[in-house]
Amino acid sequence: MLGKAIRMERVMDRTTKKTVMAPLIHGVGMGPIEGIKDIRNTVDVVSLGGANAVILHKGIVAVGHRRKGTDIGLILHLTATLENGKQALVTSVEEAITMGADAVSVRIGVHGPDEESMLKLLGDVSRDASRWGIPLFALMDPGSVKNEENQVQKLMRAARIGAELGADLVRIPYSGSADTFKEVVSVCPVPVVAIGGEKKSREKEFLEMVYAVMEAGASGISAGRNIFQYKKPGNMIKAISQIVHKGSSVSKALEALREEPIESSIFAKTPIW
Repeated sequence: MLGKAIRMERVMDRTTKKTVMAPLIHGVGMGPIEGIKDIRNTVDVVSLGGANAVILHKGIVAVGHRRKGTDIGLILHLTATLENGKQALVTSVEEAITMGADAVSVRIGVHGPDEESMLKLLGDVSRDASRWGIPLFALMDPGSVKNEENQVQKLMRAARIGAELGADLVRIPYSGSADTFKEVVSVCPVPVVAIGGEKKSREKEFLEMVYAVMEAGASGISAGRNIFQYKKPGNMIKAISQIVHKGSSVSKALEALREEPIESSIFAKTPIW
């Protein structure tokens, strides 16, 4: 569908076919944690840093809309994470379209007693997204096990379920190594993007993960806390982009972190309303 193809180009680089996404949706499950308290500033800084898209809940779209400056893709997250970790559908594909979204996102758990309802939710959203020609990005949550081999199998199953039920792109946790993540990517017939997970203690450790993800054949990275809780989030976006879009080494990407901080050029001076 032409409409879906055009929208995909708004959230992925047209040349590299890769993407750097910044999910800023933690305010529901975790509250206004450090880094997203001033959400307007965070949206602006990651945009200036070169992110391809932000992932937002519907109430933040108007607050974060920048009205000028560097453009950025908008992915509307349709589900919300409850304090107990369960997911609730809080908006629709149709509402996402009225808000100007380029794509929609859901989080789907494929483990435990809620798997049946989660897969039904994914199927329903996939049907609506297909009808309207809007890309569907599914964050597939496989749960966790201690055994590494079983964990990779769970990741492979979760990624494949996302593709089987209509996701245009699958976001999934990193397996821990380039070799095992390559296995995950190999069984998923749609683009795979790794999520950043919990904040790493050292920025080099996180960038090494990004590098390994791309070496495994992934189509990009989706990182929240490792970006917005870093002291210079715009610079972290720039560093990630060096690896994702230019194939740079970790040492080259680290240079972006040493540069002057990328600061908001809009909301520091211009009222949002």
